[in-house]
Amino acid sequence: MSAYSCTELSANRVFGGYMESGRQRKPERVIGPFGEALSLSDLPKNNVTRWVIRRKAEVVAAVNGGLLSLEEACARYDLSFEEFLSWQDSIEKSGLPGLRISYLSKYRTEHRATQDKLEQSGSQPSKDSYPDSY
Repeated sequence: MSAYSCTELSANRVFGGYMESGRQRKPERVIGPFGEALSLSDLPKNNVTRWVIRRKAEVVAAVNGGLLSLEEACARYDLSFEEFLSWQDSIEKSGLPGLRISYLSKYRTEHRATQDKLEQSGSQPSKDSYPDSY
């Protein structure tokens, strides 16, 4: 389900290298995760079932560059906000390797172990900033 109605989507137009949607101007292309130009047609198909690092990184680059809004990306790819934001956070903290499932699992395991130690020692654990929504 799209964040825009069919009427709004059909009203979008390309103008001077930017797509115009209502009052928002969006770039026609953005720089992808590997330095390539990405347009909407270059993004993963909306029926993706296997999210490899490259596809995740392309969607994050599209949102960061303004090609898609967060809401559009989540609707287009049936993602939760938390899932998308975890991808974005992983790239910011660890680069593309941070998007690997094994990396996320390892990090979550280490984070939980630290929290458990704090709880056992009687210290107040910090607020869990990485919930199980990866």
